[in-house]
Amino acid sequence: MEPMSSTIDEIDNSRRKEDLKKLEAVFFVSGRFLSMQELISLSDLNPIIIPELIEELKDKYEKQDSAIEIVKKNDLWKMDVRQEYFEIINKLATGSAEFSKAEQETLAIIAFKQPINQSVIVQIRGNKSYDHIKKFTDLGLIKKKKIGHTYEITLSNDFYDYFNVSDSDLKRQESLKEESTEE
Repeated sequence: MEPMSSTIDEIDNSRRKEDLKKLEAVFFVSGRFLSMQELISLSDLNPIIIPELIEELKDKYEKQDSAIEIVKKNDLWKMDVRQEYFEIINKLATGSAEFSKAEQETLAIIAFKQPINQSVIVQIRGNKSYDHIKKFTDLGLIKKKKIGHTYEITLSNDFYDYFNVSDSDLKRQESLKEESTEE
């Protein structure tokens, strides 16, 4: 009876390893934050085991002392490079796979002009900016505060962590901009 149960365990273990590899491949190729629904549809895995697999992947990268990690933000997950290696990645990366050029431009306006009303952003960037603002809010990169019929939008603390910049870096950029317009 013993050989049969070890064979079942081996099959279960093999299937689990295969499921883990599927999930890892989804994270690797996507290059962006994914919802549970996206993880389910992209991997075809059972939704019940996905949280366990995510934890197993996180543990795997930690135990291997890997430069890779699984990051969770507002019920979204992403494979990313550990913060201490951002500088290397920033040298290599010419853009972000996570955000389209239009989204990057919208976020730049928010960062540059904050606090800024959503209605002003929509005037500058058009109706697509509603989608951009929703995405940034879902990722926790911006904060929205109801002001009359619109929202006042500012960067959140997560924005600074996410892009590995400090508030003083942005203020320094702003003062450089003001100096150049005064000349």
